[in-house]
Amino acid sequence: MIKRILLSGSNGQIGSELIEELRKIYGRSNVIGADLREPTPEILENGPYVKLDITNAHELANVIKEYKIDAIINMAAILSAVGEQNPHRAWNVNINGLINILEVSRELGVKRILNPSSIAVFGPTTPKENTPQETVLKPTSMYGITKVTGELLGEYYVRKYNLDVRGLRYPGIISYKTLPGGGTTDYAVAIFFDAIKYKHYKCFLKKDTMLPMMYMPDCLKATIDLFHADFSKLKHFTDFNIAAMSFTPEMLYNEIKKYLPEFTIEYEPDYRQQIADSWPRSIDDSLAREEWGWAPSYDMETMVEDMIKNVKIKVEKCEY
Repeated sequence: MIKRILLSGSNGQIGSELIEELRKIYGRSNVIGADLREPTPEILENGPYVKLDITNAHELANVIKEYKIDAIINMAAILSAVGEQNPHRAWNVNINGLINILEVSRELGVKRILNPSSIAVFGPTTPKENTPQETVLKPTSMYGITKVTGELLGEYYVRKYNLDVRGLRYPGIISYKTLPGGGTTDYAVAIFFDAIKYKHYKCFLKKDTMLPMMYMPDCLKATIDLFHADFSKLKHFTDFNIAAMSFTPEMLYNEIKKYLPEFTIEYEPDYRQQIADSWPRSIDDSLAREEWGWAPSYDMETMVEDMIKNVKIKVEKCEY
């Protein structure tokens, strides 16, 4: 039975919302937030927090022992766009940090590890439509390379040491609570804030770039559902495809325009276009549905409606 969870990367886009949901389930004192950055006041007020560099194995071990951690969810990562600007740092955090988590967990008896992966594991030679879980993995970004390596490392520790390691491949994640931190799909968040505040958005991807996306409530649900899944019933472990919707910047723009008729957009593709072009257009998540009952709740239309409502509130409160 899991009692105390360490959530590394708790200040990030997903981590800052995931910690709230985990504390509802496990209690405030039993979910320890950890990050290199200063936490939000909400995180500090709602439970314990430590400043932690997962690339420092000694520091990591001390935190696990001090807080009697028996499960780790590792959200600490350098994302795709930032990773291309500093590939060595991406490797160090995403891989050396993960190895530390796996090895220290094995040594100290941590019962469960969830390390998310990404659609970035796919590359230009992967089938673009309805991309299967088991397919060619030849990414062209350092972020993608680290995520493939992370999946393989997790599987190795499952086979070699019988360690409970699991993971899922996130598509682009959309949320109004926390701004994204350097991903190729970040446009799908920024577009809402700029649409409401400035009535105009300059998109760094081409208008017809189709990518898999997911609204944050579904992302949190998928993460927690896999974390709670019966390990003995899983046939796969670290590489689950999950899907909710796919759309292009133009499709998203047209949907937002229904609520904001004066909204305009221009397209100025940059280096992130090449990354996006290497990724799938849609995802086959049938194995996640079969093995642990995954199913999304939001499509593009319901996501846009909810985002417009909540981003307007944030802009009115001058939180952006």
